[in-house]
Amino acid sequence: MPSTRKSSLDERVPAVLERLARAHEGATIALDFTTPLECVVATILSAQSTDAKINEVTKHLFLKYRSPEDYLRVPDEELQNDIKSTGFFNQKTRSLKGMAGVLVEDFDGRVPETIAELITLPGVARKTANIVQANCYPETAKKDPDAGIAVDTHVGRVAVRLGWTEHDSKDAARIERDLMEAVPKKRWGTVTDLFIAHGRTICDAKRPRCEDCTVEPLCPSSQEAGLPDLYRRPRPTMSGGASGRKRDAARPAL
Repeated sequence: MPSTRKSSLDERVPAVLERLARAHEGATIALDFTTPLECVVATILSAQSTDAKINEVTKHLFLKYRSPEDYLRVPDEELQNDIKSTGFFNQKTRSLKGMAGVLVEDFDGRVPETIAELITLPGVARKTANIVQANCYPETAKKDPDAGIAVDTHVGRVAVRLGWTEHDSKDAARIERDLMEAVPKKRWGTVTDLFIAHGRTICDAKRPRCEDCTVEPLCPSSQEAGLPDLYRRPRPTMSGGASGRKRDAARPAL
């Protein structure tokens, strides 16, 4: 990260996080769970699905499956049917059974706390591991050298628009590294929830509501690059006439 850009981020990051925290007070993970095992299962199921759908399914699933052994003893077809509405149920069934098997064989049936251990579970990559650790083992996250920040589509999009990364919004690994450098470690556990809340309610992929955005004055995508006029509330016309407006309209949304 260039020193000039890092200097700019050092000044903006605390202000952005404070504004987002006020705007999205109480922001937390949208998935419902009460145990680390339920958190792992819900996060695995959430791939290519909505949190609302997952919560609808797990409301009944978690009553039926209370331990890793429960997932192992049920026939594949039965588990597939139980999670069918979440999509990609064949792959998710393999992941759930594989995850449960490793828990039983390697961790005495308990979900491990470190990132290095979590990513050994089938169906659990860094994003899921970060979510589980941040929400279930926050004290471990503070001292785990492999701890990080969960990056989903909302987090990636907001990070790019804020200028906290120069990578493509789909490059989760590189965006995570940039965010870890920009955000103080004590805030890693909350930045994901804040970005997701902001991405869902304000910083929409197609129609960002810049006019309602609490961090708009600190956002280079709005202040410097300029989002298309249709995404923003009309403002007084500046010098430059029609040609200036045409140039602004031609700029793509990030």
